[in-house]
Amino acid sequence: MINAAVLGSPISHSLSPQLHMSAYKHLDISGNYGSFDVPAGSLRDFLKDKASGWTGFSLTMPLKEEVLSVAEVIDPLVQRIQSGNTLVRQGDLWSLHSTDVRGFQSAWGYQNPSKPKSVLIVGSGATARAAAAAFDDTDTAISVIHRNTERERSMRASVNLSSIKFLPWQFSNDFYESDLIINTTPKAVLDSFAEEISYKPKGTFFDVIYNPWPTRFANAWTKSGSTVISGLDLLIAQGIEQIKLFSGIDFDQQELSVFLKRELASK
Repeated sequence: MINAAVLGSPISHSLSPQLHMSAYKHLDISGNYGSFDVPAGSLRDFLKDKASGWTGFSLTMPLKEEVLSVAEVIDPLVQRIQSGNTLVRQGDLWSLHSTDVRGFQSAWGYQNPSKPKSVLIVGSGATARAAAAAFDDTDTAISVIHRNTERERSMRASVNLSSIKFLPWQFSNDFYESDLIINTTPKAVLDSFAEEISYKPKGTFFDVIYNPWPTRFANAWTKSGSTVISGLDLLIAQGIEQIKLFSGIDFDQQELSVFLKRELASK
């Protein structure tokens, strides 16, 4: 039986409990999945009495970096991007994974048969590093628009194959010409750029935000006639990867994705 929960702060808005419980029911898995408000700096204390009886935890902001100092076993991908979002109990140890990377890949792959040749990432935090790792490829050039130069080293470390360059915080032609634009910034941060879209971009806009939806920028992108992938797609894709880790069973991931999108879209 799965006993899990999502941790973060604030957490009341999270759709993860509905996602996991709907998936467990659909897959006929016995399990419980809740949520706990765990502020920054308190994760270690929270886990002190969770040594037994728990399958694992999903982690959202602001815990994706803090968790690296808590886990005993850390997946190499997590080490590379310095961000983890899934703790799994393995015997007496907490094992840390990132399903965000595979989540980005799956959400893109469900709608696109080939890898993007050019990716523009907005932001340079933990989620941005996961996005960079997700599309790391010798044939893919990555650009990052951000405002914190201190994060450039960790962004570079997130990729092994792609070229990567950093751009100033301003709307530029890269938004029109990139195959994929990924927004990893908090809600409303990109709103001011919405007014800059004056003609149809060639690429897909992928927003990690799902509440509120659509964001102002995503709405402007859609009105231009270009494709948008929502944060709900990412939430579902990374959540399915977590369910695989928690349950240890195989299932049709795309079929479950379609089911969950229908279930959660009405929430």
